[in-house]
Amino acid sequence: MYKNTISKISPPANVVSKSYFSSYEKYMELYKKSISSPNTFWKEQAKKHISWIESFTSVFSGSFETGNISWFKDGKLNVSVQCIDRHLETRSVQTAILWEGDEPSDIKRISYQELHDKVCQLANVLKKHGIKKGDRVALYMPMIPEAVYAMLACARIGAIHSVVFAGFSAEALRERILDSACKAVITADEGRRGQKRIPLKSLVDEAVQSCDCVEHVFMHRHTNDDVPFNDSIDVDLSQLMKKEDIFFEPEIMDSEDP
Repeated sequence: MYKNTISKISPPANVVSKSYFSSYEKYMELYKKSISSPNTFWKEQAKKHISWIESFTSVFSGSFETGNISWFKDGKLNVSVQCIDRHLETRSVQTAILWEGDEPSDIKRISYQELHDKVCQLANVLKKHGIKKGDRVALYMPMIPEAVYAMLACARIGAIHSVVFAGFSAEALRERILDSACKAVITADEGRRGQKRIPLKSLVDEAVQSCDCVEHVFMHRHTNDDVPFNDSIDVDLSQLMKKEDIFFEPEIMDSEDP
């Protein structure tokens, strides 16, 4: 029989030096403050860790009993700024995304500056094709950096992205597009899963045939194989992004905006 034992293992000093908490006691001190003075606690955290375009006037208002709750009232910000812009001054050349493809040799290291530029270029393409704050955009993408660009570009514009797993069928994709009345779909020509290629663009074409809400299908060229392309609705992201400016002014969003 094994005897249940609890042992305390201290992490190495070099790990502790880079940690948010230097000890368990420090963690408990902050945790207790979050319970005893939640408004003060979250005000301090929000001021310290979030870049606000306009600061909030109150941390919390409303009632958990009724569900009518508001956080950080009057605060203005943009999620893409939190993820990218605030790092540029000191970390622009550092790696923001480390991506590995199906083959171990297929590696990309994308810096914060490169991430910023790609996101802005994509946001400019979306805006020129009528995507604006509050619009819904379906993302039907393989696991590639361009999927991250798409999420952050939507956030920068103020659009709401809906990620649909790229293994779902055309019918499942159609249901999700219609459910949120997506104005556009962002996809790739194909996805890769081992030696298998997934015909993403063809599946999107099948899905949007009965989706009157979809005005554009934005396609990134990932495998560069020939795929169906309809000039009346399809947009070649890989080509248009190259021509766009690497700056896009982030949309000012309320703290409670989706």
